Amino acid sequence: MAGSSYGTIFKLTSFGESHGSAIGGVVDGVPAGIILSIHLIQEALDKRKPGQSALVSPRKENDLVEVLSGIFEGKTTGAPIGFIIRNADQKSEDYDTMKMAMRPSHADFTYQQKYGIRDHRGGGRSSARETIARVVAGSIAQQILTELGVEFSTYVDQVGAVKLAKTEFYSSKIIEQSLVRCPDPVCSSEMEQLIQAVKEQGDTIGGCVKCIVKGVPVGLGEPVFDKLHAELGKALFSINAVKAVEFGSGFSSVEMLGSQHNDIFNEDGSTQTNHSGGVQGGISNGMPIEVRVAFKPVATIMQQQPTITTNFEKTTLTGKGRHDACVVPRAVPIVEAMVAMVVLDFYLRNKATRL
Repeated sequence: MAGSSYGTIFKLTSFGESHGSAIGGVVDGVPAGIILSIHLIQEALDKRKPGQSALVSPRKENDLVEVLSGIFEGKTTGAPIGFIIRNADQKSEDYDTMKMAMRPSHADFTYQQKYGIRDHRGGGRSSARETIARVVAGSIAQQILTELGVEFSTYVDQVGAVKLAKTEFYSSKIIEQSLVRCPDPVCSSEMEQLIQAVKEQGDTIGGCVKCIVKGVPVGLGEPVFDKLHAELGKALFSINAVKAVEFGSGFSSVEMLGSQHNDIFNEDGSTQTNHSGGVQGGISNGMPIEVRVAFKPVATIMQQQPTITTNFEKTTLTGKGRHDACVVPRAVPIVEAMVAMVVLDFYLRNKATRL
């Protein structure tokens, strides 16, 4: 299977399936001599893991990271960082009915048609459980970026029609006080109630994650095919269930005039507004990167649906297993991880721009 590696200098290669023995990866391109905290990597994994509350999948996984190489006495050696996270709570029998039946809007059909074989247990390689490896790599990248003065604020700003009215840089402490990782208490409560109601109906619902990155140096990104926002878009679209990505003013920019949308410069090179979302001409301009990611409703629902079998025969299917009614609360650390990986990769690439 091609396409399991991402990055140019800072590169992640992931492996593993939802119901296999482990998920893991190799991170290459990390400079030597960097102090890395396994505790901070584990904290990031804990934000992603299932079983955190009644609103998410009840699958019980400790998701404990085991670092196999590349770190000695708390510092990177320059060698590839290999790691695994063992799976412990598979219930493969829950997916027996999906061995022949294709879940509508799921990767079941496309995987079967492309490869002629698929691991139906939990979705196999198409499962969002693969994102564990991204969170590990993202935490490594984020720890390095923190030393460079780069800060992240990533949170849920919409579930269904419930939308956070105010966009700003919230602290992780405030974000983590919410079960849905929405920094506004009133909005968070409404989101929780909506997710619970949808879950009780055996249905699912989508939402959006906002990521704001401060302290990004000017000059990251290549001006033609490797534009910074193009690579961020590619990285974010690689996350399961992502259907749209917008930067700065995004889709709302189509309703604005140029005189309204242009970011006017201050004397220090900063801008009075940030409609560009921190990227101009594909290159970071020193303003905060602002990106918003839309997630569709989870495809597996606990309701009967018409579908087809692997032999293209009509049938019906009712979802079983342990699934999220809404993925966005657990998607927050995944979005942050992918953004961190891209920003660090471009930071390292930019070192070769001028002698």
